[in-house]
Amino acid sequence: MAAFDYGQKADPTLFAKLISEGYQVNVQDSIKQGWEMFKLHIGEFVGYTLIIFVLSALCSKMGAFGSIVFSAVAAPFYAGYAIVAFNLLSGKPLQFGDFFKGLNYFLPLFLAGLASGVLVSLGFALLILPGIYLAVCYMFVTLLIVDHRMEFWDAMETSRKIVSKNWFALFGLAFALFAVNLLGMLALVVGLLVTVPVTSCAAAVAYKEIVGLHSSEW
Repeated sequence: MAAFDYGQKADPTLFAKLISEGYQVNVQDSIKQGWEMFKLHIGEFVGYTLIIFVLSALCSKMGAFGSIVFSAVAAPFYAGYAIVAFNLLSGKPLQFGDFFKGLNYFLPLFLAGLASGVLVSLGFALLILPGIYLAVCYMFVTLLIVDHRMEFWDAMETSRKIVSKNWFALFGLAFALFAVNLLGMLALVVGLLVTVPVTSCAAAVAYKEIVGLHSSEW
């Protein structure tokens, strides 16, 4: 997929059974597998996370323009964790360059980040609870774009329908991942070098267990 391809509509029948029958969510197992992935490739994960942190710091020094730049590339860079996790879950070796393949999905990821950010912000403005609901509903958007090459709105709606089927269980997963990252931040922020990749991989594991992997190349 080229960086500025808009993406494609996915066949809704691929998700019909999942949405109608539901699924189980194993929070502990997802985090455990995310941790195991990290342990086996500590250097690569920490190195890539440092690159993101340095990019964020450089952009912050550029004022409003830097914020716009980072917001544009943040989703594609974070998608790199998902691509690497998908490869590892498929038994493929980790190649450091795979972290940057999220840029191949730049346009749909950017549009999804922009649209979901606006909708979640509006939700928080409306007594907070709608914002929490939407934030959890959109937790699989990036993963669907990477795995199905979806266009952004289709990915947002598909994620919302899947998550809504068992929202409270996935809220539990989202809260657990948030708590892990909060602990990383409290550990003099340095802990985020561990918790960001661990939680990103855990989200990818949960996606695989719930939705399944559609593609074999990401």
